Amino acid sequence: MTGITTGPVGAVEAADAARKAPLDVKGQTAILFTAFEPSGDAHAAPVIAELLRKVPSLKIYAWGGPEMEAAGASIVERTATDGAMGLSSISRGWAVHREIRRIKRWSARFRVLAHVPVDSPAANFPICRYMRTRGARIIHLVAPQLWAWGRWRLGKLRRNTDLVLCLLPFEEPWFGDRNVPARFIGHPAINRSLDADTLRTSAFGLPQGTPRLAIFPGSRAQEVRMNMPLMAKVYHELQGRHSGICGLIVAANDACAKIIRRKIKVFPTGLSMVHGQRDEVIHWADVSLAVSGTITMHIARQRKAMVGIYKTDVLSWLLGKVLLRSRHVLLPNIIADREIVPEFAPYIGGPGPLVREISRLLSDSKNVANQSEELQRVCYRFANKRPAEEAANLIIKVIKAGKA
Repeated sequence: MTGITTGPVGAVEAADAARKAPLDVKGQTAILFTAFEPSGDAHAAPVIAELLRKVPSLKIYAWGGPEMEAAGASIVERTATDGAMGLSSISRGWAVHREIRRIKRWSARFRVLAHVPVDSPAANFPICRYMRTRGARIIHLVAPQLWAWGRWRLGKLRRNTDLVLCLLPFEEPWFGDRNVPARFIGHPAINRSLDADTLRTSAFGLPQGTPRLAIFPGSRAQEVRMNMPLMAKVYHELQGRHSGICGLIVAANDACAKIIRRKIKVFPTGLSMVHGQRDEVIHWADVSLAVSGTITMHIARQRKAMVGIYKTDVLSWLLGKVLLRSRHVLLPNIIADREIVPEFAPYIGGPGPLVREISRLLSDSKNVANQSEELQRVCYRFANKRPAEEAANLIIKVIKAGKA
């Protein structure tokens, strides 16, 4: 993407030291990664691969998913299959407690140099507390979003942390001001290379109607169930305003595809579904309708216009209004500290407001260009970052500091 540098990493204190004095792991056991949803699996995988590239003899165990396993981790149990948000997470409470008990039993047989919890603070915080008692260094990959809600957990984080690896630029000073050691490493959705020619070629096989709407209903089963019916209604109403419109729903995985088919018995004219092909569909689209989450950063990476949504039930909506401390929910808006992307999150209304915002973008290219310029400014804040490399260097540095 023009204006974003994905070349040499900027100044990272740990980098030179880590390269000049490789970690000696002889006679020591392992690093433990714990991730409990697909996004955590995706965030952890490149860091694991980079650690093993730097220290091939290192043994990495994980509670995680297929991407972590492909990167070289030994998966003890698969946990990163689907996430839970809002009230739906309550039903998973006992399952999380059982998982924690199994991790404790496993850790009794190993010396863990470092525990790297990946996001999911509700599940990971108790594991951090236990691993701390066993002498492990604790390096959080993905900062808990305490700046948005749950600030009462700052003391718990402070007690059970050696370093927080932050994906968003404002997080390092935010945690630093509250005496929590933190480093900004960049975001894997932004700091990655994209071949425009390859995307353009791949898009030839996609529908050629116009205007083009991409629909991203999420990667978690619960959010797909909640958001997909409303998104389908939005597309149906847009058909009355924009003749010739075509749309593509992007199913994150097979499980999500099955839910989408159950929710949309008969697809409206011009609307179809693809599996994966996230970047190709973003490139193809004029505008995207996306569930709040990491997908908005992938869309921002290509400077494409979007509208964000997170449909929820009334009780969760009320709780969100009470608990959320951040003025915004969409990541591009949080980083910009103002609304540059129309956001409806949390949302309990109908399709009307969403249709109006998407139509505003589809009807005037100036509105699309203005949002694109704002997204470019957001992306500039990630320039020269290499998340996996910086994370691996800092994890090694923290482990070595623990040995001193």
